[in-house]
Amino acid sequence: MRIKISKLTSLFGMVLASNISVAQAQQPNILWIITDDHRADSIQAYNRATTGKSESKLGYVSSPNIDKLAAEGVLFTRAFNQSPACGPSRTSMHTGRYPFRNGKYGWEHTHQEADFTKPALSQHLRDAGYGTALVGKSHVGIREKHKGQGQPIFDFELEFNRDLLRHGLGDWYSTGAYGLVDEVLLRRDATETIIYPDGRQKTIRLSWADRKLNAKEQAIKQSVEKEFDILRAYTRINTGLILGGVSPQPADKTVDALIVEEFKAHLNHADRNYKTLAGKPTQGADADKPLFINLGFHLPHTPVLPPKEFRDQFKDRQYRIPEFDTVELASFSPQQQQIYNESKTDSMKPEEKLQAIRDYYAFTAFGDALIGDAVEAFKQYSKQQGREYLIVFTVGDHGWHLGEQGIMAKFGPWKESTNGAVIVVSSDKQKYPAGKVVDKFVEYVDFVPTMLAAAKVDIKEKTFDYLDGYDLAEVANNNRLQRDYILGEMNLVCGHRAYLRTDDFAFSMRTRDRRTVAKTPLLNDDVTWALTTDPVKADMALYDLRVDPLERKNVAYTPEYLALAEWFRQKLGNIVLGDGRVEMDWRTQNNYNISNFAAGADDKKIDIPEGLVPEQGITNPERFNL
Repeated sequence: MRIKISKLTSLFGMVLASNISVAQAQQPNILWIITDDHRADSIQAYNRATTGKSESKLGYVSSPNIDKLAAEGVLFTRAFNQSPACGPSRTSMHTGRYPFRNGKYGWEHTHQEADFTKPALSQHLRDAGYGTALVGKSHVGIREKHKGQGQPIFDFELEFNRDLLRHGLGDWYSTGAYGLVDEVLLRRDATETIIYPDGRQKTIRLSWADRKLNAKEQAIKQSVEKEFDILRAYTRINTGLILGGVSPQPADKTVDALIVEEFKAHLNHADRNYKTLAGKPTQGADADKPLFINLGFHLPHTPVLPPKEFRDQFKDRQYRIPEFDTVELASFSPQQQQIYNESKTDSMKPEEKLQAIRDYYAFTAFGDALIGDAVEAFKQYSKQQGREYLIVFTVGDHGWHLGEQGIMAKFGPWKESTNGAVIVVSSDKQKYPAGKVVDKFVEYVDFVPTMLAAAKVDIKEKTFDYLDGYDLAEVANNNRLQRDYILGEMNLVCGHRAYLRTDDFAFSMRTRDRRTVAKTPLLNDDVTWALTTDPVKADMALYDLRVDPLERKNVAYTPEYLALAEWFRQKLGNIVLGDGRVEMDWRTQNNYNISNFAAGADDKKIDIPEGLVPEQGITNPERFNL
């Protein structure tokens, strides 16, 4: 009898193991590529889909590998981030929640001990049987426990600053900078370390916290800048920011090339021990599990230093420098003027602006080559495993201005800061048909439900009701899903500012009357301020995209648009301030407040009352004097 029970138990175990094996076999490997400060118009396929031309509106770009990727899957041309800065944007992406619902508006270090927090994408996938890895840029800013304790949110993490640059691997490493803390500009010691092909390193001083550079330090700095044709931004916060130049390393030794090398090593050493480039013992991917890997490129983030072989391809190209004049500056809200003052290009010579554009697009072309290499390695790994795959390429955690709005930066509510693109490729062509272009609004909060659904996780379960986004497979194939607008907010450079965009209008406003991060006991205090204060103090900006697609004239305070701007103020303000807004004191374990005075305001609909929208004839371009 015991023998029979044992056999039945063994048989049940075999069936259970078989079912798990079958379920995992149906789960695809997932590669999530995220670039940094990446303009979608650096991709020819995107330009052809949106304008019919291969070049950007500024000029020549090159992207053969990304174009190939787009041809294999679905290109989403109107993808918008939820915060135009690295930290809050990436936290939003990895949590699937808007910043006003995850409580991170800037560079706060968040944790998951507070009651309102939810697991990140990688943690959900780990629970679904995946091995998880992050290689390259992280900046996710999520810890399991307060004060950095607890298990990492990825099984394997290799971060480009910590595990490459700090070990003398890569090309250019920066420490320190100016920074705003509680509205006070702090001057900190700042250096740059240049890594040469022969292993030599040279460190230059950019600034001291308490004094200016002496003559010797200035001479060393100027010598290095001449050697690598360095173009810097010289504005208050961005002092020393490198907008152009050439990498000291050949293409295969730059930090982004080494990120790809580490990525491939993790795949090639599946189920084996090995050492990273810095000599750290580690283990490769678990071949018995489906793999989720986040490949985070540093490029084309500053320092913008394309390797010589790519820079040479762009050095003689001519580009149209974006127009900007005092007419549009005069219409900026006070917050927008702050962004401008920290990032303006008005002191740059025309040839310097041209260099910045050339070097930026050369850097993105280099990124295209690396992405092509990484994608092929991932496909080969999936083939060896006999597993399907999904590739999600997020074109920039946010955008980058090359002179639009008079700046070279991000941080703004404008299109160049917030608009990206997404390419999704799957071995399942029914979900993601090859060569399809989708011009519906999609948001970066869509990535979590997209990858969970692909991993066979039932996102319709109540557990996932908190997610703010949609499965992109549904967006690509389901016309019933409605999203009339996109949302975003952050608290950097100019303080709290939220934005909303529809097909016809772009609107943004100040949401809080202070810039400090949330602190006990001031959590959601006076939370309706932005809705009830004088309209001028709300720092509103409204652009009529029907006649002003480049967002060059803020019409929020013109007589014809004042009522419409006020309607948008109430619409956006009720959503980000009253529909689940979280303000959390991240220095503590569980001190937070959730504001729900307008629960349900985020209905995804724009039903502007009749009579509020001016006729297009009232807003002709000539009247803008542009």
